[in-house]
Amino acid sequence: MNKEEKIQEVLDQIRPALHADGGDVEYLGFDEPQGVVHLRLLGACESCPISMLTLKEGIEKRIRSTVPEVTEVMAV
Repeated sequence: MNKEEKIQEVLDQIRPALHADGGDVEYLGFDEPQGVVHLRLLGACESCPISMLTLKEGIEKRIRSTVPEVTEVMAV
């Protein structure tokens, strides 16, 4: 399994919790030289006041623990 597939797998594990709150996340790509994953927050996640906390403390930590080459997760 390549890095992008591993990232997608982590996102698939997180999605049910996001869906429960009316949100979702879209994977846009992985900039491997920079180590940055680009995501788009959707639905309720777009306007949620704690969406950046969810992104950094939830999604980023889970992805980084699975794919050590990832240094940061950014919402665009």
